[in-house]
Amino acid sequence: MTHFKMIAEQNFKNLCNLTTSLVGLRKGSLSYRSRKSEYQIPRSVVSVISRIVDETKREIIAKELKRDRSLIYHYEKMHKSNYRSFPKYREIFNLVFNAYSNIQDSKRIFTDLDHLKQYLKDKGVESSNKHQTIIRITSGKVEADIKVSYKDFYNQLELCKLALQDCKYNLEII
Repeated sequence: MTHFKMIAEQNFKNLCNLTTSLVGLRKGSLSYRSRKSEYQIPRSVVSVISRIVDETKREIIAKELKRDRSLIYHYEKMHKSNYRSFPKYREIFNLVFNAYSNIQDSKRIFTDLDHLKQYLKDKGVESSNKHQTIIRITSGKVEADIKVSYKDFYNQLELCKLALQDCKYNLEII
């Protein structure tokens, strides 16, 4: 079982929240059913950026925006044309893309297994001697396994996510 979907959903929600704050919309307003351009343009921009930068699956984007997956294909297909000929789209796309790229570039990537393990230990993430499952954390080319019992699984998973919120990482449950 992998938790890549969970991380992708959270990254997409963060991108939506960033976009709404940058363009002056209410948090969560990208999923409104309105076809007004004030919602439509940021919705399209968020979809395209998420596909380009994070390679988020269309199903995740569609679910979060409360739209059909085929609309995400449409946004991708129209991006080049919209960027070239639609100044408002281009302006919002550049604004959001640059802000999101800066945030992603500032996230920490671990290059040494010992540093990752020590970082997790300092944040309260601990392996158990009596484990039934493993949480595998990947950051860059480094993988660390956290052995956990079923009883403590949820707490350790939440600690991992909290500790790594400013890092580029993936979680996998083995």
